[in-house]
Parts: sequence; structure tokens; C-alpha cells
Amino acid sequence: MSQHLLLPLAILAISPIPGAFQDSALSPTQEEPEHLDCGRPEPSARIMGGSDSQPGTWPWQVSLHQGGGHICGGSLIAPSWVLSAAHCFVTNGTLEPAAEWSVVLGVHSQDGPLDGAHVRAVAAILVPDNYSGVERGADVALLRLASPARLGPAVRPVCLPRASHRFVHGTACWATGWGDVQEADPLPLPWVLQEVELRVLGEAACQCLYSRPGPFNLTFQLLPGMLCAGYPEGRRDTCQGDSGGPLVCKEGGRWFQAGITSFGFGCGRRNRPGVFTAVAPYEAWIREQVLGSEPGPAFPTQSPELQSGLPEPTDENCTIALPECGKAPRPGAWPWEAQVMVPGSRPCYGALVSESWILAPASCFPGRISSDLPPRDLDNWRVMLPSRPRAERVARLVPHENASWDDASNLALLQLRAPVNLSVAPRPVCLPHPEHYFLPGSRCRLARWGHTEPVPGAGSLLEAELLGVWWCHCLYGRQGESVPPPGEPPLALCPAYQEEEEAGRCWNYSHWSLLCREEGTWFLAGIRDLPSDCLRPRAFYPLQTHGPWISHVTRGAYLEDQLAWDWGPEGEETETQTCPPHTEHGACGLRPEPALTGGLWPWLAEVHVAGERVCTGILVAPGWVLAATHCILRLGSTTVPYIEVYLGRAGASPLPQSHQVTSAPPLLCQTEEGSWVLVGMAIRGSRELFAAIGPEETWISQTVGEAHFLPPSGFPHWLPEGGDLCPPDMARASGSPRAALFLLLLTLLIQG
Repeated sequence: MSQHLLLPLAILAISPIPGAFQDSALSPTQEEPEHLDCGRPEPSARIMGGSDSQPGTWPWQVSLHQGGGHICGGSLIAPSWVLSAAHCFVTNGTLEPAAEWSVVLGVHSQDGPLDGAHVRAVAAILVPDNYSGVERGADVALLRLASPARLGPAVRPVCLPRASHRFVHGTACWATGWGDVQEADPLPLPWVLQEVELRVLGEAACQCLYSRPGPFNLTFQLLPGMLCAGYPEGRRDTCQGDSGGPLVCKEGGRWFQAGITSFGFGCGRRNRPGVFTAVAPYEAWIREQVLGSEPGPAFPTQSPELQSGLPEPTDENCTIALPECGKAPRPGAWPWEAQVMVPGSRPCYGALVSESWILAPASCFPGRISSDLPPRDLDNWRVMLPSRPRAERVARLVPHENASWDDASNLALLQLRAPVNLSVAPRPVCLPHPEHYFLPGSRCRLARWGHTEPVPGAGSLLEAELLGVWWCHCLYGRQGESVPPPGEPPLALCPAYQEEEEAGRCWNYSHWSLLCREEGTWFLAGIRDLPSDCLRPRAFYPLQTHGPWISHVTRGAYLEDQLAWDWGPEGEETETQTCPPHTEHGACGLRPEPALTGGLWPWLAEVHVAGERVCTGILVAPGWVLAATHCILRLGSTTVPYIEVYLGRAGASPLPQSHQVTSAPPLLCQTEEGSWVLVGMAIRGSRELFAAIGPEETWISQTVGEAHFLPPSGFPHWLPEGGDLCPPDMARASGSPRAALFLLLLTLLIQG
């Protein structure tokens, strides 16, 4: 099993829970009525961790149905009472009618006839007056049955802890339910009750884990009445559909319910244990609600030895679990690189994603992915892994359901006949969750993928810097489109490889995967670049959207939370952004014929950078030239190189053979009076997509006092369609995001 209710994206503060810690109505020495035994199931074997339970093992577990189907779990605490979670029954602050709910008792498998089970209607649902949401605590509910349950071997109540009962840090307990086995991965037929062993985490240890940034940089403040159980390394947890079910711990031959499944950050994520409602603080509230019921819940006394327990570790002793995936001794030495050998075909490169599974392009196996039957020659397939002297055999091929028609889903999973030992090489690569956001500026590398062509030079070691989502989406998307915000999978990932730019190479016909590093951990971020010309940055299909499919098939792939959270100044990345318009005319206004003065345009400048490339510049004042930053500066550099600017000759003389032309053309448009206006500069990798100059007026004016801007009435005039000036849609060009403009003003040193 693994988690249930995703926490709202907010930072929570502590607030007291009125009445949650009142003393028990009975003194510690008072005994419960002898006629109601609790917490003693029939003797039965049990399977460890996230597995099918045995019938009769958890006789207090009930299934709460609404509309004929399982919604939440619960526990029988007395013949007429069930304990569950408030959030199962409260929608938008309103308690749902009890008549809509029913309780199924004694059920083990929910597929088909419920043999041996019986159903009870719900007469009343009770929740604390101060409940207002799972993140604010008091997530507890009592259901009064319309008629008492029939007690027997398959239906028995669980014991409840008194307010003074202590479940010490490290106690081994069990959670049960019919919820999802992974995030967005429902329990498969025959829907057998699942069980998982979890360790109770003390308040200090749990708070330590939740004080570190997790998904979307969130931290969380535990509240009184909450209890944590799980493991820092994750991978075992409760999940959606388990809500309301019990967390039980065995003491002195009896099972006590320590917690009620409440909420969590995803399911089984590292350093994100499940959060439960602690039952002990609600003893007084439970007794008050069930007053007069005979027999009522049992609250056996905890032995003094267990109550004293061991002191809880402080947060200084908190152990933060580190990723178990994505570790490479050095870039290029990828311990997850897998070579799939299929008879009659070239080797296909993929990646090890778990102990037993390889991810590779489905196109490596033509003719074998269109049939539901396994390939006839599967016995002859082999997989070579780093540091493994012998080839691994393949047991199963699982292509993506869209692999045959969608290039972005060109994936297949291969199951090894025997799992490999990950305590030594090889090691799996980390995979991103759907909400993973690879930050602009992330350091990435190319790795072999599919039927890769011979590597030109050190191509497989190319280091890149990831461009912003705005750049990538607008280069390959459509004008006016909204850019996916962080948390939504992007259209593509665009890394810019400096070595490729310097060498002038274009490797469009080689297949690669994109590996990006966060906090020293490598993620498989993208697969097989999109078709593109050499002008644009390479673009890769993002892997985020395929995380749920990979997780569902493998039940063990290493999906890892985002590790880097440098969002940049003032949350620029979270603002709504759109793509500016394109123009089929390219840099409009640049006429092919020379002007009367003999030069193409008197304001154009050649900007020679460090003696190796030439950029286009625009003279905006006697001592100032405007150019694109991406043309002047190297990736990741803030140091301005040696620059020479030539005026009055742009395009009129040939360039030295050693120079590389990096154009970044301007967008020029003509006003009604005939004046030419600089409207935009081409963004990196495009001759059709322009960053608007208008939004930078204040910055340019403050830097260059002599720069001249037209008044609003002097807006460019557009010629009829078919003219060689800018098309009409450019007149309505909205400003691009500041992060995309990257314009550089160069001060000219005039020599006599």
C-alpha cells in the first residue's frame, strides 16, 4: 500500500485542538467490562509489507461504502460503533447524510459476492465540532450502526488506547486497507485487503523530516493530535482509499489502534511519512459520544513498563534519507546504462530503472510491440549492464500503449528474469514525478538512447544548460499559447550545448536521452530529441508524464521528488506566461537591396565577440549598441568577453573564415511617417520568434539617456498584405517575460 489525500499546497501553522488532550474519564486503574474482548484475532500467518493479508487477520477492519462502492476504511470498536476519519464524510464544510453510507464487516476480498460478510446501515455520523480540514487536525469520525454487528471469528472489535497510552518511537505497527497500491494506481482485482508494516515516528523525528523542503518546496508543521508512521526512505505507506482505516500496534497479546489514516504528501515518498490521527488524545471525546451504548469500546490499561518507554530521539538525531538512485562516479560513467541485444538488430541503449526493469525506446523492437503476445524470440534477448560480467535474460516486454503512434510515448519496459543486486553496481537512474519542474539553468548531459549513431568526438559527454520553459515552449509551440506553469509537464525540454555551438555540429540523426542533475543526483529528464533544425536548441520529450505508467508496470521504479528549489527572484517562474507572435517574414524590414547610401541599414552593427563569432547589433544612441545577451555571453557566464563593434559595414564585407555567425536578427517596422522602429530581437534559436523591446523602455532609457522612443501616436503603420514589412499581427505584440529578453547594451569606446 502506499498514500491517500494530497496535502494542499500551503505552509501550515500550529493551532491547538480544543479538548484533544483531556484526561480519560476513567482512572488508569479502572478496568474495562470483561464481557467485551478486543484486539484478539484468530491465530493467522501474516505476509510482510504491502501484501495481501490473510482472512481473519484483521477482524476489526471495515469497508465504508457510498453509492455502492468502497470509499474509505474504518475499524469496529464496539458492536454498534465504527471509528474512521472525518474527511471521508465532510465535503465543502458540510457533513454528508448518514443514509448515503453503509458499513461492510468481515470482508476480505471486495471482488464478487462478499462471502461471510454482512452489511449494516449507518444511523449517525459524528465528527468533532472543531474539524475544518485534514491539515488542521481533529480528523476523526464515529459512525453509529443502525443495528449491532454480528461478532465472530471474522468480525471483532479492536482495543482503543487511553489518553495516557504511549506508542514510542520505533514501535512496529500495521496499517490495512483497500486503497491504491501506489499514487494513482488502484488496487487490482480481486481487491484483497492489504497490510503494510510501518514504524511509529516520534513527533521530533517526524517534524524534522517535514521541516525539510519537499514537493514544491513545502514544509509542514505537525499539530497536536497527529501521529506519523513510515520510514524516511519511503516506499511503504498508506494511499488514497485507505483513509479512515486503522494503524494498530500489538502490546501484551492485544492489538491497540494507535492511529487513523488521515493524509500525506503523495504515497511512499522519501522523507514524507504518512500522517495519522492519534487515537489516544480522543479518548474523552469517544467516550462522550458512545455514552450509554452497551457494550461500549474497550480501553485496556497499558502496562507500566511500556508506558514509561524509551525517551524519544530529538531532531538532532533525525536521519534524512538520501536518494538510492541517480548516483554516478562521474558524468558519462552511467551505472544504469543498459544495452539490449536482440537477434538480427543493432544494440539498443536504455536505462535501468529498478532492480528488475529496463526502460528503452519501443522503436528498438519493431514488429514486436503491436501484438499482445510476447515476442517468439524473447528467450534469445540479452541485456548487458555495467559491472555485470554475464548478460541478463529478459522475461517480459511491456510497450507503452501509445508507443506505435506517439513519438513522445516511444517507450517500452523490459523485465529481467532475475533482479540485480543494487548494493553494488549497476545502479538505477532516478525518474521524475509528473509535477517535477526542472529549473532553468539545470546542468544536463546527453546519454545514449536507442539505436544511437556513432558518437562524434566526446558527444556523449556534452554538458548543457537547460533553457527556461518559456523559451522551449514558445520555440516549438504556437503563438499566443499559454506556457505550462511549474507543476504541469512541459511540451519539451530544451538544453543548449555549448560544445555543439562552438564546433558548429548538428547531430539531428543521433538519438539521445537527457540526464539532468539536482543536488548531485541524476534524473532521466527527457527522451529522444524532437525533430528540429540546427538553428534551434535541441528539444527532448519530457519523461514526467510517463512516471505513473512506469511505476504501475514496475512496482518499484525509483521515482524521486524534486531536489532543487531555486525558483529565481520573486517567483518569476510561477507567473502566467504566453508566447509572442511569429512572423513568416523572419526579421521583417530587412530588405535585400542596398539602401541609397550603399549600406544595408545605417543602424546595423557587426558585433565581433572574442574573435570567434559575429552578432547583429543595433545602434540606439551615438555611444550605445543593443545586442542579444545569448549571442554575446557564453552559457552560464556573466563575464563580458573581448568585443569589437563595426559600424556602417554590416553585411557589406565577408567575414574571416574562423568566425562563426550567430545572428539574433532584429525586427524592424516602419511608421506612417516613414521612420523605422526596432520592435524586437530574435530569441535564442529562432528567426521567427521575437522578444519585444517595448517592455524594456525604462531600463534602456535609464541606461542610455539619448535613446529615442516614439510616442504612442507614432506606432508603426502596416502595409497591405503582401508587402515586405511586418505582418499586421506584430502590431499587437505583447511584451515577452523579462526572463526571455536577455538584451545587452554595449558602450562604444570611440577611437579617433
